[in-house]
Parts: sequence; C-alpha cells; structure tokens
Amino acid sequence: MTELHTPQAGADRSRDIDVVGLLMRQHGDIRNLFDEVERSEGEERRAAFRRLVRLLAVHETAEEEVVHPFARRALPGGEQVVEDRLAEERAAKETLSALDDMDTDDPEFLPRLRALRTDVQEHARAEERYEFTHIRRSTDVTNLAAMAKAVKAAEALAPTRPHPGVESGAANVALGPVAALMDRTKDAVRKAMGNG
Repeated sequence: MTELHTPQAGADRSRDIDVVGLLMRQHGDIRNLFDEVERSEGEERRAAFRRLVRLLAVHETAEEEVVHPFARRALPGGEQVVEDRLAEERAAKETLSALDDMDTDDPEFLPRLRALRTDVQEHARAEERYEFTHIRRSTDVTNLAAMAKAVKAAEALAPTRPHPGVESGAANVALGPVAALMDRTKDAVRKAMGNG
C-alpha cells in the first residue's frame, strides 16, 4: 500500500514568497495528478485519485479563504470575478464528490473524470487570468509573501474532501475545522483498512 502523500503548499520546501507562484505550481500538480489517474489502473488509480481529491479540496479551500477575499476587495469588478469562480468551484466539488463515491474501476469513472478535468482546467485558467494576474499587479512583494503564508496555513487546516456548498471564507471558517477533522479521520480509517 502506498502512503497517501499529496503536494500541498510548502510540501516541496520552496520558499513560496509569492502566492501567485505557489498557486500556479499547485495548478501544475493538479494537472499532473489528473494525468496519473488517467494512465493508471487498479490500486494505483485509486491511490492517485485519493491524492487528487485531497489536493483539490485543500487548494480550493485556501483560495476561498485567502485569494477570493483579496480579489473581492482589490480588483476592479472583484465581486463578480469571485462569484464566477465560486460557482465553478461549487460545480467541480459536486462532480468530485460524486466521483469520490464511485469505484475507480467503474466504466463511468474515466469519462466523468475527464469532464471534471476539463472544468477544473477552465477554472484554473480563469483564476490565472482574472485573479492571479491582477493580484500580482495590485500588491507588493510583502503582501504576496504574506498571502503565500496564509495559503499554507489554510491548507494545513483544510478539509481533505470536497464539501459542495462551502465555497466562502465565512463558511470555511465555520465548517472547515469540523469537516477537516472528519475528513482526516476518514482518511486514517481508509488507510488503516488498506483502502488508502
């Protein structure tokens, strides 16, 4: 059985002095995990999918708690930009949650995963274009570094599974720690049962 390891902010020991660079690197990690899930089979696919679910869950939570609030305040039209991203995130969480309930060997799994991948990649491109570019332009290196630290902290406490309907900073603060504890308990049980 393989250890459940998922790249998270700071997992590669990079200095992460720029929140945009950190999140862009995670977008690349997500693309790589989709590749790994698609090309593997059996237990390897299950393990890769578990890592993908975990990374998507913690990554989106961190963006919801750190990036979106900043974008709302600092970007022209930020409120609408964030609302559009939150709608995309909710749809992706719903799909990811349904996939999480499926067996990775189910014949419907890969087609649904590929549809999710398309949606996630479009969402990432929208974040990069409408949020990340403007964040880098609208703040200084000190704030970019502070936001990177905040992303790391949010990911350390984030739920490890998708929770549709929890797409705001306030909802994450209210439900995040409880959901994270429940998710980490489920992860530990799954690992102990050999289904990690």
